Amino acid sequence: MSGPTLRVLTVLELLQSNGRLTGTELANQLGVDTRTVRRYIRVLEDMGVPVTTEQGREGGYMLVAGFKLPPMMFTNEETFALSLGLLAASNLRLAGTEPALHSVQAKLERVMPAKLKSRAKAIASSVSLVLPQSVSDTYEPHLEPLLDALEQQRSISIRYASYQQEPVSRQVDPYGLLFRRGRWYMSGYCHLRKELRTFRLDRLQQVQLLEHRFERPTDFNTAEHFHQSLNNMPCNLEVKVCLHTNKVEAEEVLGSMAAMLQPQHNGLLLSTRTDSSYWFALWLSQLPFDFTILEPLELKQAVKRQAERLLRLSE
Repeated sequence: MSGPTLRVLTVLELLQSNGRLTGTELANQLGVDTRTVRRYIRVLEDMGVPVTTEQGREGGYMLVAGFKLPPMMFTNEETFALSLGLLAASNLRLAGTEPALHSVQAKLERVMPAKLKSRAKAIASSVSLVLPQSVSDTYEPHLEPLLDALEQQRSISIRYASYQQEPVSRQVDPYGLLFRRGRWYMSGYCHLRKELRTFRLDRLQQVQLLEHRFERPTDFNTAEHFHQSLNNMPCNLEVKVCLHTNKVEAEEVLGSMAAMLQPQHNGLLLSTRTDSSYWFALWLSQLPFDFTILEPLELKQAVKRQAERLLRLSE
């Protein structure tokens, strides 16, 4: 759905939820000027939506009484889940999603009974989530055609520029999308390389939907494939470190990364890969618990150099 159309519908939902809003209030919600708001109001009127306009500098807009849908019933648990989901999406600060989030929030508040509406507003105003934000505020234009391709299981033609390389045209069967640490990724079968590949969306220069259809593997997991791709990258060092801690403390310190750890008789085994023993040594030095480096030798040497540097600085 295009941006202007989405904003027109957002105006409708905001008016249904709030009863009366001034042009300035609507403009602030949508990130547009008041002249654009007046244009959106005219579009609603042309659609047959009964909008009442109050004239004057602080004039406002409201819908004719009775223009509402009947209440929708949610349980407290469902209200909590929906509110947390909207809060998480808002905290990611993905460019171009604010109007849609306002629209969804307004729809929920409009159709909820008063008690659940109060619960939803309380969650939105008092609950905080700390999540990785999008790396860039630039709107990602390729998400919409990629979602179409995923839904219809149709191949796409892309121009992709790998790091410090010229763009290359490829045909890809997209299997899934992943949002990780502020970036979007797409995984799928690359017809050029004849294998599964992962692509960063910010490096896509062109996406075109093709007529060719494919069948997505039923057991494909985008996140698992992404991590396997990282581990299998050429020139990466295989790392095995025993962390002398328990699972509870590891989860508090490492978060979701703790799921990678395997229980050992004297701690938890971390098996992964890295392309920089220096940076991995810096990361290990920040852990609040002891550890034993099993391999590689390069990592042991990097940790030793880091320890010698810290000792020298402390003197």
